[in-house]
Amino acid sequence: MVVLVFMATGASSSQVPSSALEIQSPDLNLIAQRLEDVQHQDPAQSRPYSVTREYKVFRGDDTKPTSEVMAQINFVPPDIKTYEITQVRGNSRGEKLVRELLDREIESASKREGSQVTRANYDFTFLRQENFGVVPEYVLRIVPKRKDKSLLRGQIWVDASTFRIRRIEGVPARSPSFWIEGVHITLQFAQLNGMWIPISFDAIARVRFLGLYTLAGLNLPAPENK
Repeated sequence: MVVLVFMATGASSSQVPSSALEIQSPDLNLIAQRLEDVQHQDPAQSRPYSVTREYKVFRGDDTKPTSEVMAQINFVPPDIKTYEITQVRGNSRGEKLVRELLDREIESASKREGSQVTRANYDFTFLRQENFGVVPEYVLRIVPKRKDKSLLRGQIWVDASTFRIRRIEGVPARSPSFWIEGVHITLQFAQLNGMWIPISFDAIARVRFLGLYTLAGLNLPAPENK
């Protein structure tokens, strides 16, 4: 059985541009404290929700997916996530990869405190400030304090006004599987009914004996009530 893990693209540790060195580093402890406060106050921690997610699985440099998978994900606070595969098209391997991804997501939710982006789980370093459109963001390096496959070594982009995480990029602190020789993950976040949750999941992984795979997941908008 081929295994590809959760999480989704690329966190490469990018070089800090020289211009970033000219920016005075803000109070890192204050950023971390506000970041933790916002996470703990987010209704997504205490309100049930359901999303429909579409996954596309690509092999190598192919531009056409080998598999397309639809899943329904449900969250019941404080830490119960479940999923159901509702549709599969293409190669059956895609479903196996998506199930492995979702199993990791369920496991991460079950140990919520141990997988959050907090000072209990990570060390932070200020790298630079960027703009998301006209919105300033702090870019921080995150280094896990333990080898845990639910934690990522990489970077986060934090909204400088709301202290919400807009993006996470990284690699698992612990290899998730014998079959995976390397995986890069990217999560993008946005608002859903007042809750701040991941909306897109991209992963690039080299699967042992089978080569490079890309898995892209996207939450689909709920149909409008008539």
